[in-house]
Amino acid sequence: MAPDSEFAFELRVCQWAERAWEPADGSGAFVARQLGTKHRRWDTVVVECDPDGLRERAKFGAEAFDSDLLHVLRNAPADWTYYRDALPDPGYPWRYVRESIHEAADRDALDTRKRGNRIQIRRVRPYPDWLRRIVAIENKPDLTASAARDLAPQLERDVALSLADEVWVATAATGERVEPVLLTDMPAAAGVLTVDPERGTADEVWQPRSLSVDDPGTRILDRPADDHSAARFEYVDPDWKRERRLAIAERAYERGWRAYADTMRPDCRHFQLRADETGVYPYCAAKERVPRVAECRGACPSYEPEPPAWRSMGWPLDGGPGGAIKRLLDRRRRRQRPGLQE
Repeated sequence: MAPDSEFAFELRVCQWAERAWEPADGSGAFVARQLGTKHRRWDTVVVECDPDGLRERAKFGAEAFDSDLLHVLRNAPADWTYYRDALPDPGYPWRYVRESIHEAADRDALDTRKRGNRIQIRRVRPYPDWLRRIVAIENKPDLTASAARDLAPQLERDVALSLADEVWVATAATGERVEPVLLTDMPAAAGVLTVDPERGTADEVWQPRSLSVDDPGTRILDRPADDHSAARFEYVDPDWKRERRLAIAERAYERGWRAYADTMRPDCRHFQLRADETGVYPYCAAKERVPRVAECRGACPSYEPEPPAWRSMGWPLDGGPGGAIKRLLDRRRRRQRPGLQE
């Protein structure tokens, strides 16, 4: 089914990336959507990983670790040590570090004990160096001239900051001899994908430049559009970039791209999962199309909750079709993360 919204197109891009993305160095990879920082959110994120490290990461469970927890886990010692002697100064009050220590212990990711009034910590296992590369894809199915003008500054900021290793824009293929997207004023460092959403395929019509993720980045704060005055910017430290990249990868590990079921209403009797040659996608029987995330709510005029009798069914619909849909999507997500399905 041809997508009729940016959300439906985004799902097609995620399905294609999960099926066809092949890192050049033999890394493993998984896909997530709608992730980034408070300054920028990417539509689709491909995380390339060390295969052995990814399996070691699975031993910590499926739930993501935020930056504060990562600070503790990555620096936890092999032997019992007072936490303030073991951990580098975090740059914020130590009471927040203690909160992270307790949270990590509650998740069985860290050993703790008290000696006198001092909290000592010891790692359960080393936190692995599993992240290799992050690829960011911006999805614009209908890239008109005005849409290209709006998108170009965002891509320029992505390239300047170099938080991702590669930046791409994905748009629907037109079939013309020269794709119109190649004639737009996009940064040359950004790659271009033309996607056939009905067939679930994509062509790389412009290769991106690998960005310098280990070097300082430039955050463009303001770029005047109506005059020739200079842009305002600030430099970003490589250590900050490393921390942000790992935090993004952690959230991608937990969420994947099928997390739409957590923000939509699969418990509606009209909500379905359908499959075609591109993969599995959500479908609204009332609207006869892929529902948009913003409209699939309890306030939707077509929303009808599942009858209570449906939720009392046994296997395989234990808890009703909505619950079965969430479990199915979670199983498919876990298959992309070696070690979690075991």
